[in-house]
Amino acid sequence: MLPDLKITQLRHFVWVSELKGFHAAAEKAHRTQPAISLSIRDLETKLGESLFEKRNVKTAKAELTPFGIYFLPKAKELIAHHDRIAEDMRLLSEHKTGHLRIASVPSIASRVLPELLEEFMSHSSDLHVSFFDDNSAAVLKMVESQKVDFGIAHLFHEEEHSDKDFIPIWQDQIGVVCPKSHSLAQKESLCWKELKSHRLINNGTSRLLEDTDAYSLFELSQFYISNMISLTAMIEAGFGITTLPWYAFPQESKTLCFVPLSEPQVVRRLGIVLLKNKSMTPPAQAFLDFTIQRMGTLNK
Repeated sequence: MLPDLKITQLRHFVWVSELKGFHAAAEKAHRTQPAISLSIRDLETKLGESLFEKRNVKTAKAELTPFGIYFLPKAKELIAHHDRIAEDMRLLSEHKTGHLRIASVPSIASRVLPELLEEFMSHSSDLHVSFFDDNSAAVLKMVESQKVDFGIAHLFHEEEHSDKDFIPIWQDQIGVVCPKSHSLAQKESLCWKELKSHRLINNGTSRLLEDTDAYSLFELSQFYISNMISLTAMIEAGFGITTLPWYAFPQESKTLCFVPLSEPQVVRRLGIVLLKNKSMTPPAQAFLDFTIQRMGTLNK
């Protein structure tokens, strides 16, 4: 059976060796000299060999045996390895290092997360972050495969995700996006029937209307564009109009406008999605707590 080497005993051994005496080691360890002697004897018993020669009464200096000389660098190596791991774990628990992996829908990724992450990492400069930007379905797959610590997405049918916890944080309304020169742009709000005579472009968020009468418009649509940059370009060019949640609306655009859809009135809830009964890494838990603290939560 291998000996159980305690780090404290190894430290005592190294200190006695380096300081050339039990008394000096005891002072460094804030222990009594008999306590240090007992610690060393117990270590020698575990190793099966003496580490120090019998002390010279005149000099009281502790001299290493050949076995002790051989063991000294090994002991230092064990202590250094222990201290590196202990320090890494301490930093990790304080989310000052480690790896945070998150995925988010583009709207929150571009509108909210940059400021959140910048503030969070101001106290965690050594933290590594892997960030994935995709639609809700893709985000959920990354959560399920544990590619990320958690995701930020919308659950289209929450009852179908019994394996996940959902913490709602943001919400936005669905509206019609069209050029400012479009005939619908001057409306304060719109009913889905007013869209029948216009070319509609389907996109990844159109599913938000699937349980409403308005979804029939998109079921008949000839066009689907998943990429937001391409979708914006096509709408700006006058190719058609679409519906988007407010957070997904490209607010930097000077040519497009957002008109709320009042009938049906659809509100999208976005939040943290994580697997049930699975512990997160300290950085992930810290960022989740930080996000909830800054953003709050919606009532379920």
